[in-house]
Amino acid sequence: MPRPKRRLGQHFLTDPRILARIADGLEAGPEDTVLEIGPGPGGLTAALAARAGRLVAIEKDRDLVPALRERFPRATIVEGDALDLDWRALVEREAGPTQRYLLAGNIPYNITSPLIDKALEPDGPARVVFLVQKEVADRVTAAPGTPAYGALTVGVQAVALAERLFAVPAGAFRPRPQVDSAVLRLIPLAQPLVADAGRRGFRQLVVGLFGFRRKQLGRGLRELTGWSPDRAGVALRAAALDPAARPETLRPQEFVRLLGVLVDGGWTMP
Repeated sequence: MPRPKRRLGQHFLTDPRILARIADGLEAGPEDTVLEIGPGPGGLTAALAARAGRLVAIEKDRDLVPALRERFPRATIVEGDALDLDWRALVEREAGPTQRYLLAGNIPYNITSPLIDKALEPDGPARVVFLVQKEVADRVTAAPGTPAYGALTVGVQAVALAERLFAVPAGAFRPRPQVDSAVLRLIPLAQPLVADAGRRGFRQLVVGLFGFRRKQLGRGLRELTGWSPDRAGVALRAAALDPAARPETLRPQEFVRLLGVLVDGGWTMP
């Protein structure tokens, strides 16, 4: 077993039962192409290779690449940073033209949010299974009005079905992390709540209002847009929203509705 590198956020999982459950959560079959992020010593890679028809893996740690290529000669092991690479182009270059691919990985805690954002970009994977910090999985799958519900929740649930499959205790990893983990499954919606062209404005609205999460919606909207109380109130009524509500009580659909009203009313993003 190679020694994990702290600078790369490596925490290796070797329990074959847990690895098999993660691979099962991806539901890959012989006809599927799977892209894995951060195979590490290859525990999850082996479970995925046994289920998928084609496997491409991106490993940033160059010291691990030779052993992975020797162990998995039928897979394509790419040395590089997953955040910098074009995933679809990589999959199609290595596995040929494909209508879809699946994505999996035991991903570093420090780049979880950027990887989730990238996974949910248009023309991305058809299904995603990530092993993430339990707190992140709880936030992504939270319901409105709960403490974990926030901008990350709304941003993900507006474009994907999010499911927390099961928890993984810290003791299952080497080295042991400070927190527990969980397996998160994301299935992009066939019809996202927000169109591709509106994602930037949607993000700014959601992140902006959650910046005032302890304030009432009317006050937060005025501070975000710079509109007068009357103008903000008209917009909220047009969106069928209570000015006294707080952002964490709004469903993703209600943020989308509010964005439409704001854009129609002349709101321009800074």
